[in-house]
Amino acid sequence: MAEAYIVAATRTAGGRRNGKLMGWHPADLGGAVLSEIASRSGIDPAAIDDVIMGCVGQAGEQALHIGRNAVLASTLPQSVPAVSIDRQCGSSQQAIQFAAQAVMSGTQDVVIAAGVEHMSRVPMGTSVAGAKPYSQKALDRFGVHGFSQFTGAEMIARKYGYDRERLDAYALESHRRAAAAVERGDFADEILALEIETPEGTAMHAQDEGIRFDASMEGLGGLKTLAEGGVITAGNASQICDGASAVMVVSEAALKAHGLTPLARIHNLTVTAGDPVVMLEEPLFATDRALQRAGMKIGDIDLYEVNEAFAPVPLAWLEHSGADPERLNVNGGAIALGHPLGASGTKLMATLVHALRKRGKRYGLQTMCEGGGIANVTIVEAL
Repeated sequence: MAEAYIVAATRTAGGRRNGKLMGWHPADLGGAVLSEIASRSGIDPAAIDDVIMGCVGQAGEQALHIGRNAVLASTLPQSVPAVSIDRQCGSSQQAIQFAAQAVMSGTQDVVIAAGVEHMSRVPMGTSVAGAKPYSQKALDRFGVHGFSQFTGAEMIARKYGYDRERLDAYALESHRRAAAAVERGDFADEILALEIETPEGTAMHAQDEGIRFDASMEGLGGLKTLAEGGVITAGNASQICDGASAVMVVSEAALKAHGLTPLARIHNLTVTAGDPVVMLEEPLFATDRALQRAGMKIGDIDLYEVNEAFAPVPLAWLEHSGADPERLNVNGGAIALGHPLGASGTKLMATLVHALRKRGKRYGLQTMCEGGGIANVTIVEAL
């Protein structure tokens, strides 16, 4: 069977809501990582067959085909096509899988999977614009008035018996791991520094803005719950984040033709769907399916990136899979680093590939919960 390889992976440092990246247009953010990924690979940009860009809020400044607009804002030639896709939080992880499928099928040889989300300039819900996105037939089918990820997170916490203290303790560990990763310089190889304007003049944004180096249980415990009587707070959920990321996926023929050096081989591609009401539990079952299809056990995987949309999700994933907590989100997760929605898939892959190589490990597994009860799982082998 034909193989697909990752030859470059990069991301911007996350920007907090109305933070350091506020001055960047989303298309320019996307364009910056496209330019960088082409530069890092060393390939002639004219050889790029396609760009697949994930974005959830395809409205406002992210409307009218953000993927193509990012290409036009980049150093790539106008001959490089693009497509914008939305698989909710898994949009750019799906972009990786579509890119790999294109390469493995032999129809394309060099594809950039990318994602962008400027949640400050295009807030969540912008694309809804007061409309009703859910069909009444669908609501009646599942006996609900709406589908909500916040409700789903509370449901998972209740199902698995996670109280507020357990969730806050997990959140604190996310900040601690992210802070330690910064101190070790573990993100240096993956982050594309961006020029920003500050009151003191021009500076470079090269560190994730959401990490709380002084995070404490007391501070987390003082935050209000999002729902009365609930356990989810802004502190044990992912942070709103501005950012972009990209991964270049190529065929074996392209490796040889362009003299490229692979960072990783894509080992398994899986996507499943389940309960749209609980919604966020699907990564558990998608992981089972992926491991079965790959002929692997959870212990065969050296590092896991499970998106921290809400603390109950990775906790339930750990409990269900029997995975080693010390291998999970070793450099922190979205609770500390932010979750730029459509950019998170390629963002996590950039972190996973670099972490595997830095630690001398072999296999990595990435998964995330997605709106509508969907989950992607991608297994890679570092080279």
